[in-house]
Amino acid sequence: MTTSADTSPALSTRRWWTLGTVAIAQLMVVLDATVVNIALPAAQADLGFSDGDRQWVVTAYSLAFGSLLLLGGRLSDLIGRKLAFLIGLIGFAAASLMGGLAPSFEMLVAARALQGVFAALLAPTALAVLTTTFTIPRERSRAFGVFGAIAGAGGAVGLLLGGYLTEQFDWRWNLTINVFFAAAAFVLALLFVPSISRTGPRPQLDIPGTLLASAGLFGLVFGFSRAETDGWDSPWAWGSLVAAGALLVAFVFWQHAARHPLLPLPVVVDRNRGAAFISVLITGAGMFGVFLFVTYYFQLTLGYSPMETGVGFLPMIVMLVIAAQLSTNVLLPRLGPKILVPAGMLLAATAMVLFTRLDADSTYLQALAPLLTLGLGMGTIMPASIQTATLGIDRRYAGVSSAMVNTSQQVGGSIGTALLNTLAATALTDYIAGHQPATDAVAAEAAVHSYTVAYWWSAAFFAGGAVIAALLFRRKRFSVASALHAASADAEPVVAH
Repeated sequence: MTTSADTSPALSTRRWWTLGTVAIAQLMVVLDATVVNIALPAAQADLGFSDGDRQWVVTAYSLAFGSLLLLGGRLSDLIGRKLAFLIGLIGFAAASLMGGLAPSFEMLVAARALQGVFAALLAPTALAVLTTTFTIPRERSRAFGVFGAIAGAGGAVGLLLGGYLTEQFDWRWNLTINVFFAAAAFVLALLFVPSISRTGPRPQLDIPGTLLASAGLFGLVFGFSRAETDGWDSPWAWGSLVAAGALLVAFVFWQHAARHPLLPLPVVVDRNRGAAFISVLITGAGMFGVFLFVTYYFQLTLGYSPMETGVGFLPMIVMLVIAAQLSTNVLLPRLGPKILVPAGMLLAATAMVLFTRLDADSTYLQALAPLLTLGLGMGTIMPASIQTATLGIDRRYAGVSSAMVNTSQQVGGSIGTALLNTLAATALTDYIAGHQPATDAVAAEAAVHSYTVAYWWSAAFFAGGAVIAALLFRRKRFSVASALHAASADAEPVVAH
């Protein structure tokens, strides 16, 4: 429901400035998961750390980010979204500067972990601000189209930016650049993000639930990270995953009993919302794995530089942005997520099958069709899933619901990267063993074969996701207006100023 005040030109302009603010913060958080990857060889040469230690520059960020997202989302509900957003920006900028100036490997890893801590506060808060700001159906669709495009394309943008900064300047700029992003977002947030005063009683933080969820998510991300580097027979891998499963089961039982649960179960048991979280998780699993192996293919097989690799992803990004706006503004209101999300999954699966046709003698033009198809699929899945996941949520739970979106994508990325990397490594070893002697030509063919295996498995992920989404999403026609009206009837009173 909207009033004439909600649709006034001044307030409408203010909301679009808020979108710009949130978009900067979200892009900063998402691209930071990949922008450092390209800088790692230069950082390793500068700081002198080993190949075995190199993974911790990436893992430290993902561990802190993934394990603290639910806490970050709940804190934004408790202390206020504007304050949480500003704290997240300041902390993320300070950690980025610390990493950019790091004189040692230990300082760099500590800075990456701190980035993850503040990203866990910033990412769900940004989405919660968007959810509670855009309540007019047409504006909400456009806003989530932009946000979904950033969520889907952020990893590829990170590759492009990382390649440019590493080649033209210095690896440290991959971290330091965040200070400028954060400064711009901070000023815009002060001017345009509204403060909301709570009039009802302030709920308490669920300490036992926080410990169970954070420890469980930490074990989940850590376990898959160790599986990626040490193999699935590593006690650190399967031991962490078993412990994570036990902790997360205990967390669910505790949420039934807790007076002020960290994750109110109505947030996740709603059928459409649960289907959206699963869709984001599956897409994250396929998406991050694909970025990894297509990057390997461009650089190691086609001989592209980091910058050329990033430019190679640009057509996919453009297609993703176009598809995101088309899906949220035109297709989602007419077709609903039950049709749109499975269709996007099938497009992504088709792109994976097209990638399997690439070999050592292929050209970029042959890779263009699957890249464009993938952009179309991702732009169809992500905005529709994110908007459905946050649609109609009680204002009090907007932060933790937004955190679940980010958690699903982060955990999905960890699962997908670990599984696909392990499968590809096994395929590589088996190919070389079966094609002796292991000449350079055999090694090159083995690498392409390993990528092909990863693409087939990614295609299976997306095909399975299409079936799950088609079964779980409700048939009811998608309506932003009715869902927002239902949420406003249940929300506690708030005052914006």
